[in-house]
Amino acid sequence: MLNRLIIQNYALIEDLDISFSEGLNILTGETGAGKSIIMGALSLILGNRAESRYFFNQQKKCIIEGHFKIDGYNLLSFFEQNELDYEVETVLRREVSSEGKSRAFINDTPVNLAILKQLGELLIDIHSQHATFEINDERFQRLVVDTLAANEPLLNAYQKLFKDYKEKRSRLDSLKSTTQKNKLELDYLQFQYEELEKVGLIENEQEVLEQELQGLTHAEEIKRNLLAASFLLTESEQAVLSQLKESLSQVNQAGKYLSDCEGLAQRLRSSLIELKDISTEVELLEQKTVVDELRSSEINTRLSTIYSLQKKHHATTVSELLAILQSVKEKIDSISFADEEIQQLEKEARLIHIKLLEVSETLSASRNEIIPVIEQKVKNTLAEVGMPNSFLKIHNELLDEHSFDAYGRNKIGYYFSANKGQEPAPMNKVASGGELSRLMLSIKSLITTHVALPTIIFDEIDTGISGEVALKVGGLMERLSQNLQVIAITHLPQIASKGKTHYWVFKDDHEDKTRTRIRLLTPEERILEIGKMLSGENPGEAALQHAKELLYS
Repeated sequence: MLNRLIIQNYALIEDLDISFSEGLNILTGETGAGKSIIMGALSLILGNRAESRYFFNQQKKCIIEGHFKIDGYNLLSFFEQNELDYEVETVLRREVSSEGKSRAFINDTPVNLAILKQLGELLIDIHSQHATFEINDERFQRLVVDTLAANEPLLNAYQKLFKDYKEKRSRLDSLKSTTQKNKLELDYLQFQYEELEKVGLIENEQEVLEQELQGLTHAEEIKRNLLAASFLLTESEQAVLSQLKESLSQVNQAGKYLSDCEGLAQRLRSSLIELKDISTEVELLEQKTVVDELRSSEINTRLSTIYSLQKKHHATTVSELLAILQSVKEKIDSISFADEEIQQLEKEARLIHIKLLEVSETLSASRNEIIPVIEQKVKNTLAEVGMPNSFLKIHNELLDEHSFDAYGRNKIGYYFSANKGQEPAPMNKVASGGELSRLMLSIKSLITTHVALPTIIFDEIDTGISGEVALKVGGLMERLSQNLQVIAITHLPQIASKGKTHYWVFKDDHEDKTRTRIRLLTPEERILEIGKMLSGENPGEAALQHAKELLYS
């Protein structure tokens, strides 16, 4: 509930600090005193748009702050989801600068207006004489039925199925569209695949072929170099192997007389063996090296094919070409298997559709069951508030099996008759403002017995009623206030007399500027204020006595 409202620098308000009580709070005052201005300020912390031209002092910022007691209203999850500090007394604050810049806070944590508005809608329901169009809103009409039917668990189950169905259909439509496009390019993909696949690419073959071609291209030069090396090792007049053998013989001769030569001799023998092996390998390598123009041509052709594919597919290596080949194969496979996947998805969608039909019919039946109860209770309440011949008729049409939305397959419509013998029709065609106000009040009185709504505000919904009817409307508000906090702005003494607390809104012209102020009335002041509402500025004894009777009867 709203414990406290602080308003600074808004319209005619310089500084107000109002503390509200539980039950029914009444706000009265002359027309233009500022009652609706207070509601406008309150709307700022409920996420409404701010306009700087409403400032009392254009040189200062506007601050609106509301203190709400929120324990018992199951709002912890909202705070957790939005990473906000949960406090039993939660403070909503809105600051608007003279330049029009706006900031919003929940428990001193900055938030955007969307979050402020979401929380505000959970804390306060404002109902004004201009807001009766809500009753013509199909969403509101459905909400009333589902609330009183306690359909939330069933609706949650339906909406989970509906979400799954929409996701399945979306995936199915996307797959069909993609498959259709892919099938158009299937021939090209198949050509790409066959072109790459028939080449028979092998990992790293480009590097191997390029190295082999290097050898074939320079074969004559290689043979010439290897023959020269072999000649120097074995056949020249000063062949390395001959010179090494002679060196070994001389060292062996010296070794007969010098033991230190044995190690040198061993090393020379090892070198001789190594060089003989090298000489043999040089000869073999020279013999293997051939000038093979046919092989060179084959390699050039192969490499030319590889280079051409790389250029065509914007690749630089055989590995990349092989990756492209695999990707094309996967696309072809996906197209080939897409029809099977589409069939599977269609089967799954049909099964969910069948479940949706079942749950939507159960939901519709639940709505049909509660509708006569709602109609009768509204009729009874309307009779209490002076409309004995009025009644509400709720139509609930079950649509065809493909006309689903997030709330089922029903088209719910409210029809109203205010007079005996009059056929019910859409409310905007047959109901006056006062009748709509009382009808809305009757419906809200039903909802509040099923929904934990912290505060409801009635902003001058008493238009078009008076006398005994006004007294009954006041009694209905009083009953409402037993379950929740009610704040009512009214011009009717019959309604004002039902309040637990009574605030008087007035203009103060004693200083340099006109200011809107508010004061909690004492019991004696309430008698005088209601007396004025009954008979004018200077109420007589009869009016004051009548005021006492209204207050204490």
